[in-house]
Amino acid sequence: MKPQALLAILLPLLLLNALPARAAQKPNIVFILADDLGYSDLGCYGSDIATPNLDALAAGGLRFTQCYNTARCWPSRGALLSGYYAQQIHRDALPALGGGGQGVRQQWARLLPDFLKPAGYRSYHSGKWHVDGKVLAGGFDRSLDMKNQGNYFTAAGNAIDDVPVNPAENESGYYATVAVADHAVDCLRDHAANHAQKPFFHYIAFISPHFPLHALPGDIAKYRDRYLAGWVAMRSARFERMKTMGITNTTLSALEREVGPPYAFADAMQKLGPGEVNRPLPWTELSDEQRRFQATKMAIHAAMVDRMDQEIGRIIGQLKAINVFENTLILFASDNGASAEIMVRNGGHDPSSPPGSAKSYLCLGPGFSSACNTPHRRHKTWVHEGGISTPLVAHWPAGIAARGELRHTPTHFVDFVPTALELAGVSKPSQWEGEPIPAAPGKSLLPAFAADTLIPRDSLWWLHEGNRAIRMGDWKLVAAKNEPWELYDLRADRAEQHNLAAQMPDKANELAAAWQRQTDEITELARKTASPSPKPAGKKRAANQ
Repeated sequence: MKPQALLAILLPLLLLNALPARAAQKPNIVFILADDLGYSDLGCYGSDIATPNLDALAAGGLRFTQCYNTARCWPSRGALLSGYYAQQIHRDALPALGGGGQGVRQQWARLLPDFLKPAGYRSYHSGKWHVDGKVLAGGFDRSLDMKNQGNYFTAAGNAIDDVPVNPAENESGYYATVAVADHAVDCLRDHAANHAQKPFFHYIAFISPHFPLHALPGDIAKYRDRYLAGWVAMRSARFERMKTMGITNTTLSALEREVGPPYAFADAMQKLGPGEVNRPLPWTELSDEQRRFQATKMAIHAAMVDRMDQEIGRIIGQLKAINVFENTLILFASDNGASAEIMVRNGGHDPSSPPGSAKSYLCLGPGFSSACNTPHRRHKTWVHEGGISTPLVAHWPAGIAARGELRHTPTHFVDFVPTALELAGVSKPSQWEGEPIPAAPGKSLLPAFAADTLIPRDSLWWLHEGNRAIRMGDWKLVAAKNEPWELYDLRADRAEQHNLAAQMPDKANELAAAWQRQTDEITELARKTASPSPKPAGKKRAANQ
């Protein structure tokens, strides 16, 4: 047996044997997911935004430097909760099949709570759902389904335990990020009062900082003038902090002046006014009005992240109050990179209303999105590193001995389910209701909790709206839609600045063949249960962000 394979077998056993006695009880598991958060948007990843609660989790646990999502919200959530690539379970499109956000999972593609329930776990959901089906049907015992993602200042449209809520006509004082934490805290209190003998899984999915940029006035005021130096200055400062922290050892990607929003909404620029720009132009080329408008948008984005961290602090406080913090694994990540999108929808945009208020509808845009994704290239929806890279913080005092360490092994959202199942002592069944359960691509992260070791895997694979990639070892092959393949050595060039495809055609062809084989295998699996008349991919794109 190869030493790497032996290590992969022994490390989880050593980790479990080394756990303190207090961790002998099955751990609680909390996964906190942000929406459209950039790779460098946390203080512990080099940000200028105040995130003391997440920074404290990182200081008391681990930061992963090469964790990946799927580049978009709904496929990331499907992958996170099922352990499969979204295309395997009809949650994103394939070239030969329809699919996307309207797809329905196969019967065997159950969500994590279904597998945790026989092990005694209760499961709670607070926040955004964006997975097919009702929440409680997915195995959760309680849920706040924040369906209204176009106005942070009202509960209208949301559901509690899959029942629509009816806010008062004079509703006031509501803010979505606070409401998510309120529900999470209430679930924890109820668990302590009525189910304290059971472990729990809590999936907390904030909408923040997804557009529209809506934030509380006091939070915006903290950042109002902070970004007037522009996106280049912000990127440079973050990059220097990241290098000092050891988060990156690569170069800083160049701003791609020609790359704007992934989708064209021609009327948005007119509605948003002369302060809006849809390209990451040099800051000096912008007018005073444009510089102020862009800096204000970034200030609101920062305020949204800041408030999310404050609310995470309340959740952490409740975990401590019910004496479960020590034996709770807390993971934090983002569903995709920061967004370059610019659009106006839902209630529209009133240019006379204060930026960040309910009647405004602003999006971050490509300039500051690039800065939030420092040091990587491109944005949400692309599968270059800027679209798929996420911070991943892991904290578990009773089970992770490391304090403030980094982990450099590549990881992916598909790894969460096998990690949770191993911690819970659950073996996934080979069949579900008479159907065989296909093998899932994820790997348990337990070896990386114990040491900065490489988790062995053949590859990581991506496809979203024609953007495609595969990573094998440190080699990555990537292409934007309708563009040729690009080849990068991520060990030296994670910023994807030196395309080696022409210099190393054999390596590029090797990875291209591997990507196609995996695409064919996934297509064959999905085809078995595909609708005979699938909806065209992207048909409802603007409604599924």
